[in-house]
Parts: sequence; C-alpha cells; structure tokens
Amino acid sequence: MGQILHDLRFGLRQLRLSSGFTAVAVLSLALGIGANSAIFQLINAIRLRVLPVQKPQELASIDMAPGYWRMGWTSTRSAHLTYALWESIRAHQQGFSDTMAWSATNFNLAPAGQVRYVEGMLVSADFFKVLGVPALLGRTFTAEDNRPGCGSPGAVISYAFWQSEFSQDHDVTSRSVRIDGRPFQILGVTPPGFFGVEVGHRLDIAVPLCADRLFYEPGKNRIPLRHAWWLSMMGRLKPGWTIERASAQLQAASPGIMAETLPEMYRPDDAKKFLANKLRVTPGGTGVSELRGQYGNPLWILLATTALVLLIACANLANLLLARASVREREIAVRQAIGASRSRLIAQLLSESLLLAVFGAALGALLATMLSRSLIAFLSTEGNPPLVLGLGADWRVLGFMATVALATCVLFGLAPALRATRVAPASVIRTSGRGVTAGRERFSLRRILVVAQVAMSLVLLAGALLFVHSLEKLLTVDPGFRPEGIVVVNTDFRSAHYSEERIPEVRRQILDQLRERTGAISAAQVFLTPVSGAGWDGTVWADGTSDAHKLAMFNQIGPGYFRTMGTAFAAGRDFDQRDHLKAPRVAIVNDQFAKTFFHGQNPVGRAFRLERGPGQTDDVFQIIGLVRNTKYYELREDFQPIAFLPREQDEHARADGSFVVRTNAPLGQFYRAATAAVTSVYPGALVDFTVLTTQIKESLLLDRLMATLAGAFGVLAGSLAVLGLYGVIAYMVARRRNEIGVRIALGASRVRVIGLVLREAVLLLAAGLTAGIVLAAWAGQAAASLLYGLKPHDPATLSAAAALLATVALAASYAPAWRASRLEPMDALREE
Repeated sequence: MGQILHDLRFGLRQLRLSSGFTAVAVLSLALGIGANSAIFQLINAIRLRVLPVQKPQELASIDMAPGYWRMGWTSTRSAHLTYALWESIRAHQQGFSDTMAWSATNFNLAPAGQVRYVEGMLVSADFFKVLGVPALLGRTFTAEDNRPGCGSPGAVISYAFWQSEFSQDHDVTSRSVRIDGRPFQILGVTPPGFFGVEVGHRLDIAVPLCADRLFYEPGKNRIPLRHAWWLSMMGRLKPGWTIERASAQLQAASPGIMAETLPEMYRPDDAKKFLANKLRVTPGGTGVSELRGQYGNPLWILLATTALVLLIACANLANLLLARASVREREIAVRQAIGASRSRLIAQLLSESLLLAVFGAALGALLATMLSRSLIAFLSTEGNPPLVLGLGADWRVLGFMATVALATCVLFGLAPALRATRVAPASVIRTSGRGVTAGRERFSLRRILVVAQVAMSLVLLAGALLFVHSLEKLLTVDPGFRPEGIVVVNTDFRSAHYSEERIPEVRRQILDQLRERTGAISAAQVFLTPVSGAGWDGTVWADGTSDAHKLAMFNQIGPGYFRTMGTAFAAGRDFDQRDHLKAPRVAIVNDQFAKTFFHGQNPVGRAFRLERGPGQTDDVFQIIGLVRNTKYYELREDFQPIAFLPREQDEHARADGSFVVRTNAPLGQFYRAATAAVTSVYPGALVDFTVLTTQIKESLLLDRLMATLAGAFGVLAGSLAVLGLYGVIAYMVARRRNEIGVRIALGASRVRVIGLVLREAVLLLAAGLTAGIVLAAWAGQAAASLLYGLKPHDPATLSAAAALLATVALAASYAPAWRASRLEPMDALREE
C-alpha cells in the first residue's frame, strides 16, 4: 500500500510538470468516457432499471405473441388487449397470484378554453396491490371502487402531483380533482419515487377502469367493445412459477381465450386469423415502454459509436505516452541500472495512466449528466409531458464507469509502459539517449496506432454523413401538401351533450368563427391530420369487378381542405354543400388509390366498395375527384392509397372536431383569437393547437437525434485521428532532424523534403482509409433500418468521408513537413 501511495504521489508530480499533456489527456478521456456513460445511462434508464415496487422480479407482462393479427379500434399507447381479453385471461391464467390492467391517457384539467393535460391512467382495482405500492396518504383502489357502471369514482394522485397542485395539503383526501370537467374525489397519494409502470412517463392521476364510459359519449365507451384495443396487462407470478412456465400455460389456453373474445364484427377470414393468435408472458420487472422499440436499436448504435470514440482517444493517448517514454528513456534506464525491477517500473508508469483515467472519468461523469439531460430534453416533444427517466447513478452506471475507466487505463497505458521498460540500460546510456526504445520498433507501434485511429474515424465519419444525408433526404421529401403556416385546431364540446344531428351544425359554426375571428387565409374541417401517426384503414375493391380486396387508408375532410393544405387536384371537383348526410356517398381519391384499384386510369365517375362486418352491407362510394399523392402516417413511407370522405356524411358524429387553418398571424395572437372563436359557439368547449411544421419536425425526432449525435461524434473522432497523425509526423521529423539537415546540405530542394515527409503521412492514411472503408461498409449494416433513401455502403458517402478525412489529415501533416523544409543544415548538424 505504501508503494502504491508513493507511485500515485510521484505520478501526480509528473502530471503536474506536464500540465499541457495532462489537460489534453484528461479532456480526451472525459469526452470519450462522458459520451459512453451518457448513452449507457439512457440504456439503463429505458431497458435495465427495475420499477420502484415490491419484488419487481416477480412481475411479468402478458401480451400477444409476435406475429399476432387484430383489427378494430386502437387507442392509446397501451393498446395491447381488449377488455374482453383482459377478463378472459384473468379467468384462465394459472401462473399468477394476481393480475392487473391499465390504459394510459392524458387527462385535461382545464374547465374550458385551452386544454391543460396531465398524464393519467385508467387502472383495475388491484393495480396498486399487485405492484405492492401502498398509499402514502389515504388509500388506493378496492374492488368496490371499480364496480361496473361506477357513477362517481375516486382518484389516486401521485406524490409529485400532490406537491405541485395541492401544495402537500395533508387533508387532500377531502378534496377532489376535476378531470374533463367532472369531479373525482381524491382517495389517496402514492409514495414519492413511484412513477407508474411505463418508463419515460409519470403517473399523475389514476382512476378506475369503470370510469372509461365517463370520457366518452353514451354508448361509445370501450369496455363492451370486443374490437376496442386499449389495455395492457401485468401480473405477479406465483411461487415456483417461471416466465417460461406461465407463458406455456397461456399459450395452451390461447385457442379458448381467442374463441371466447372473438369480435362480432370480424368476417370469417378475419376470425380465422384472430383465432390463431397466441398469448405470451415476458419479464415485467423493468416496466413497459414504447421507447424501447423506438430508441432501443439507435441507442446501442450510439453506444458502439461512443466506444469507438473512446478507443480513438486511447490510441491517441498511447501515442503521446510513447513519445513521453522516449523522453524519459535515460531516467528509466538509470532506475533499472541501480536495481529497480521491471514490474516496479511498470507499476509506477501505470499509476500515471490510472490517475489520468480517474480524472477523465470524474470529469466524464459531469459531462455524462449534462449530455444525458440534454438528450432527454431533445427527445421531449412540444405539447406532450416531458420524458421522465431515472438518471440516478445506480450500481450499473457506477460499475460501467469504473470498468470503462480501468479499461482505458490498460488500453492506453500498458503498451507504453511495457515498451519503455524493455530496453537494456547499457544500450540507452551508450547511445546518449537514442536507444532502441526510440527506434524503429517504437515508431512502428505508433504507426499502427495511427492507422487504427484513421480506420475507426472513417467508420464514424461515414456513419455521420449517412445519417446527415438521410435526414436531408427526409427534409426534402415532398409530402404532397404545404405545411408552412398551417395550425391544427382541435376542439372538444362533449360536455354540451349535443345530439348527433346537431353536431355537424356546431362544427360549421366553429369553422365560420375561426375564419372570421382569426383572419385565416383558408380553413377546413378534418378528421385526421397527415403525418400525425394516427390512421384509419379499410378493405376496398373497385365496384363491379372481381379484383383482389386490398387495404386503403381513409380520412374525413370538409370543403376547402385541399386548398388549405396546398394539394393540387388532378381531376374532378371538391366537396361542397351537395355532399350532405342524405346525399349519395361520395369520395375523393389520390393518384396511388387510382393506380392500386383502377390500374392508373382516371377513376372519376367510378365507384369502390368498403368492406363492413358480418351482417352489414358494404358501403359504396362514388368518386368525384382525384388529387395528388400525400403522405399519411409519416414522411418515410411510400405513398398510400387514400380515400377522402366528406365530413358532413359522418353518420356517427362525435362531439369534437379538428380544423386546419392557414394563417400568417403570430402564433400567440392566433391562439387567443381561435380560443375566443371556439368558445363563442360553446363557452365550455376545450381547445388544443398543433403547428403542422412542428408535428412534422417531431416525426423526424429519431432521425435528427442520430444525425446530430453521429455528426458530433464523427467530428470528434476525426479530430482525434488527425491529431494523432500530426503527432506521428511531427515525431518522425524530430527523430530525422539530422538526416533532413544532411539532405538539405547536399542539395535537396524544399519541395523534395516536403514530399519526403508527406510520403509517410500518405502511406499511413492509405492504410487507415483502406481498412476504414471495409469496416464502414460492414458496420453500416446495423444502421440500415434507420436510413432513408441510402444504402449503408453508399459509395458516394464513403468516398466523401474518405476524401474529407484525407484532406484534413494531409493539411495537418503539411505543417511539420513545411517546418522540416525550412530547417537550417548547420543547426541540425550542430545538435548532432
């Protein structure tokens, strides 16, 4: 221990004497370790951290097995099961001591006007019991709270919501919270730290499942609908039961469960596919999250990217330490000559590397915290609650950082220490400092390190260019409409309890008020806004033909929609006052619809059929217009066949409505005017706004994340590689200073000297770029699914990355070459 402390004190003095080297080394390691730790913190928070509940290892999720088939009404991010499936599974399962279900949603707290959302859940009575989460104040739900048709259910609120909305009032259980204008008696408060079961989201308010009918118009709640997918399910395993055993039991029970819950609306061929579905059980201790599917693969790619950055930094530091070792040759030789063992010298040299690694890890931890929080802010979208991820330093994060710190110490410190202590003391003293350590063997290792740096840097630089070019292609995609200046106004007037016959008139009044009060350039009604991720599909075929039935997308719009969106007509007319509820059903289709169902011919005047459920007559629509293709779900997709139906022919109008408004007014002014316009029709109406350009920007969130981070890491890696090449060339010039002086004295021109030095740089670059191109083409396969319009081995991108890296590297190598050409022969010979 005394020797270790002595070595550490000596190492600190050495690092203090070389403050410039120490600063560069620590900063390089901090950037590499910090980037790795930040990405690992996100992976840990999203995939590895367990829920803050009792015995989380006993929890398991119950869901459909991969390859399942379903059709119907899908709502919320929890849409895995129907209510009928939840009840049937609960009755037939054998491996769980208890089960629970939930559905995530947003609850509006504003009584009228612009909405104010918080994150909520509809949960089964045993939700908190299964998780083992007792109430901090009051109580949680019981079976009595979740009885069918509950008239006045209570609510359980989170600790954070209790703090922010009720100022930690300990008498909060005597108060209520208004959700969508309805009072819910507060039953209890959850403990601090409990955020629910969905990673990335926090639970503000929980209400019983039976309250679902209160958020929908009479007869339209999801509980009795066998085709309404809106629930997720989890359970606690019985003692002695494993995930595999519980999954096998439910798979065996699946045929009976599917037959018992078959939706009535399914046709025979649909029913056959549904009955083939299987259930499965998966570990649930880490909760559930849509972030895992969305960001799982990208985060692993980013972790591999940051690992390469750290390797490049370590190679750079190994080069620097090799250079320092050549300066300290005589010191090390003298130590060996007076009795120091080789192992003792290696330990002393490694202590310096260990100190650098520790300092780099400490600074990297600070950078990791800043970067991970910045990434969460980057991933949080406007109009939605911010992502909530536990970024605390648990044993996994601390262990990861400790492992990385020790690995970097070995990576950049061990080889220089071994080589520095391998030299015979006599050879060093005899050559007055120009020993074997500084010779060809040492320089060859430095060359190898630079080649490796260049190769790895090219991989990262090529990846960065691929992601940047992919994003550029997405940003230049023509969506078929002009999103600039369009604001989507979403309204909800269910509390007015209008009849279905009255709702279309209310929508028209709101539209007139929006046009009048906001000074809109144009406005129209719409059911689904494009590139929102929401959709409505159906099975279609051309009327009067026996063509195969194919899937088409649908939307409902009002007159003026295409003019507002900037979508051009190819033939036919727009909807107008002739297309009312009692008129013949009509539709406007896009070019892709005409190509799919009418072989590319003009479909105006033709008709198509929309398949309905068993016992129902298929709908027939007369096509009155043809418009250009537009994107539906996202910009990445190919154009889908889309049929637009008149909003006025909606047979089951709901008491809400969305409107697209083209405006050039400032957003704040527009929001105030639009809110006043909507509430002038019904004072209790709720209003929400979406800027279409923002919605499209958020749909490209993953692409922007990869382009931004990959670009930053690529630049950092390239800079480190260029620095390493510069160091090797400068070192070579210093070692060959007398030789270059003799050459100049014998008549060598400055151009010839520059060429002599640059030849070394070109050889190292050629070797590194060749290896890098092969590695980049191979590694790019992992990112193929994240690219748009590009192949992972795109020749133009690989060539551009190689050319950029080579240009910068040669420019950096030119500086020592130019200095070598300006060398005075007498100065070099006098030193010798």
